Amino acid sequence: MNTALAALPPPTGPWPWPAALRASVGLHAAAGAAALFVPGAAPWALAGVVLNHVCLTAAGLWPRSRLLGPNVTRLPPAAAVQGAYALTLDDGPDPEVTPQVLDLLDAHGVKASFFCIAERACAHPALVREIVARGHSVQNHSHRHCHNFSVSGPRQLAREVADAQARLADITGVAPHCFRAPAGLRNPLLDPVLHAQGLHLVSWTRRGFDTRDPDAPRVLQRLAGSGRHALTAGDIVLLHDGHARRGANGRAVLLDVLPSLFHRARAAGLHAVTLQAALPPRHAPA
Repeated sequence: MNTALAALPPPTGPWPWPAALRASVGLHAAAGAAALFVPGAAPWALAGVVLNHVCLTAAGLWPRSRLLGPNVTRLPPAAAVQGAYALTLDDGPDPEVTPQVLDLLDAHGVKASFFCIAERACAHPALVREIVARGHSVQNHSHRHCHNFSVSGPRQLAREVADAQARLADITGVAPHCFRAPAGLRNPLLDPVLHAQGLHLVSWTRRGFDTRDPDAPRVLQRLAGSGRHALTAGDIVLLHDGHARRGANGRAVLLDVLPSLFHRARAAGLHAVTLQAALPPRHAPA
C-alpha cells in the first residue's frame, strides 16, 4: 500500500447522499405514483421530473455548487485565520511552462498545488517529481481531461479518477487527496467515486480565465481584485500551467501575472499554502 494512503484515517462509511439527491429520488417516486394513480396528473408529473433534471444539470454546470456533494471553494477557517490562500495550477505538466512557473515560485517563496492530468504526468514524470521536490503539491485532475467528463457514466468516471490517482501516486510517492473536475463540470455520479477514493472535490474562489484571455492586467484583476473585492485569506486561486494562453510577447500569460499577484498578496499580509497542508484528508479509500 502507498505510504500516503496508509497514513489516512479510517473510512467514514457509505457514501452520504446529498440532500438534493435525496429530494430528487423522492420527487421521482412521487411523480411516478401520481402518474399511475391520479387521473390527469401524468403531464404534471413528467414536467416535474424534467424540471428536476434541469436543476441537477445546472448544479453540475456550476463549478462551485454544493448541491451534488461536498465542494471545497475556500480554505478551512483554521487556514484563513492565519492569512493563507491557495494558488492552484491546472492542466499540466507542460515541459515549457511548468519549469518557468517553478522558478517563479521559488524566487518568490510561494508554494502551490498543481492539478495534473495524469496522462501528461506519465509523459513527463521527472517534471512531476520536480514539482514535489520543490515543496509543492500534486493533485488529481483526471487521467485524460476528457471533454465529455461531465456527461460520463459511473464506470468511466471511476476509471478516470482511479487511473489518475494510481499513476500520480506512483510517480510522486504521495497519493493526491484532492480532485478537480475538467473545466469544473460534473454530474451527480461523481461524488460517490470521490468518496470511494477519499478525495475532496476542490473548485476555486477566483479564476483568471488565463486559457482564453491574453491580457495579463485583466487576468491579474480577476485574481487580485481591489477594494472590498480584493484577494483575501481563504481564497483559492485558479491559473493554468497547461493549455496556457500566450500574450502579445509570446509568453504564457500566467508568467506575467504571477509576480504581480504575489506582490499584491504580500502587501495584503497573505501567504500561499498547498492544499495538502491546508486540507485534512476526506477519509481513507474504501
